[in-house]
Amino acid sequence: MGFSVSGAAAIIFISIFLAFGVWYAAASSSFDMVTDAQDDRADRSLTAENTKLGEIEAIYDTEEEELTVTALNNGTTSLSLSETDLLIDGEYITDWQANASVEGDSETDLWLSNEELTITIELDTEPSAVKLVTAPGVDGQTSVDVVSPDEGSEEENGETDSMESALILSGQLHGGAVHGI
Repeated sequence: MGFSVSGAAAIIFISIFLAFGVWYAAASSSFDMVTDAQDDRADRSLTAENTKLGEIEAIYDTEEEELTVTALNNGTTSLSLSETDLLIDGEYITDWQANASVEGDSETDLWLSNEELTITIELDTEPSAVKLVTAPGVDGQTSVDVVSPDEGSEEENGETDSMESALILSGQLHGGAVHGI
């Protein structure tokens, strides 16, 4: 064999060696990135699994035109108010954190396990639904209970009507007078 054949074989061997080196570096880097992404996904899944919102309560006061939302962090994950979203009737609410407190502390952004979040927002219209969405993607929603100043007297009347109905059915109320008691 002459020099040209040996030189060409050496160049081909070196080219294959360099190509394998570049391919191995790229494959190794890609494999590491996929492994890191799978680990991150597992961590996010665990965080979501450990995040749980307790029952959310929403009360709208028609006299004050004020919505009060309370929710309990029942999970083991610490949540951030700045990473929690509030939707009222499907509308995204911004800057609600300024009107929120965790266990009475309105200066904190941290919502720890077994702590209650209270949000108070002034609204002109009566909402029907509220939804809280946490950073791990866990959400809770509820319908809004409406409280008005006249509601108390209606409940008392309802109780009286129920009592009168029970007495009429039992035959003890005749003409507005109770008999046999």
